[in-house]
Amino acid sequence: MQLQLKLTVAAALMAAFGMASAQEQVVKIGSVAPMSGGQAHYGKDNANGVIMAVEALNKQGITIGGKKIKWEAQVEDDAADPKQGTAVAQKLCDMKVNGVVGHLNSGTTIPASKVYHDCGIPMITGAATNPDVTKPGYAEIFRIIANDSSLGAGLAHYAHDKLKLKSVAVIDDRTAYGQGLADIFADTAKKLGMQVVDRQFTTDKATDFMAILTAIKGKKPDAIFFGGMDPQGGPMLRQMDQLGMSGTYYFGGDGICTVKLAELANNAKSLAKTVCAEGGTSLQKMPGGVAWKKDYDAKFPGQFQIYSPYTYDATMLIADAMKRANSVDPKVYLPELMKSDYKGVTATIAFEPNHEIKNPAITLSSYPGGKKTPLD
Repeated sequence: MQLQLKLTVAAALMAAFGMASAQEQVVKIGSVAPMSGGQAHYGKDNANGVIMAVEALNKQGITIGGKKIKWEAQVEDDAADPKQGTAVAQKLCDMKVNGVVGHLNSGTTIPASKVYHDCGIPMITGAATNPDVTKPGYAEIFRIIANDSSLGAGLAHYAHDKLKLKSVAVIDDRTAYGQGLADIFADTAKKLGMQVVDRQFTTDKATDFMAILTAIKGKKPDAIFFGGMDPQGGPMLRQMDQLGMSGTYYFGGDGICTVKLAELANNAKSLAKTVCAEGGTSLQKMPGGVAWKKDYDAKFPGQFQIYSPYTYDATMLIADAMKRANSVDPKVYLPELMKSDYKGVTATIAFEPNHEIKNPAITLSSYPGGKKTPLD
């Protein structure tokens, strides 16, 4: 009798557990960025934003479609390589993740976007800024940060209107991001009456820029614009010092606009004349930036770079659309993404018909004393 009672209780517990399990649904959010190589510090920061959002969502005990949701981050490495980016995108499609936050680089985002479009999974980027990301008009692709048209033009206007510079040399790393940003800066500078005295090219793997900088030095520009990322920007600033060019202004987009730039430049004197632009407002001016950054630093001390507030918001945006649609099915909640009016850490996020964020802001920063500081 006692054995039978134990078996009955055990069976009841197992049935209850099975019912509870049946009422829980796992929702996977993909996070894609370079987790290896020279840009791994960006990738880790991006992934941290997604992980923070997933932890916050799990604490909320959200129920969608009658099931309690267990949120999981599926972190993948695209190594800033277009081929690996599309391979990872296909992997996430095959896994049937519920949404994707990524990619970091425009060069990986653009080819990966077609993969997400073909398999019907929404992808939101808070980092890739080339205007071509949204030009195909894929229903699944969204951006929640200002694009290069805003960043490149904003820097050119600052150089001309505020600093009264007359001439500039332009360098890019031949990536979709770097070349696109440099083209916009150069075209805007010319329209404003500035002279582009030289146009040089490098790669996103290079570390020696002495020949390029020597050629530019002979043309005596007031400034150098670099379209690329901080693993190249830092050494370039050091080498400008070595060539006696620390008095030349140095401009770049969000790719160099990181805390780590000063470290990579070994606090070169050229940092004092560096001006960079990033999408959005400074953390201090974001609606939830200061409090969010405090939480971030407690969880991931010393890892903050630039984009994690946007990857956090991108994750929350996907969850918000799912809640409004009462479904985690990408085909069902996708239309709700387009209707978003979400009050995030970075801004209130709503979309233009082309899936670009409405009213994009940009922030210019400099490096007084080697510390990244927003300009007034």
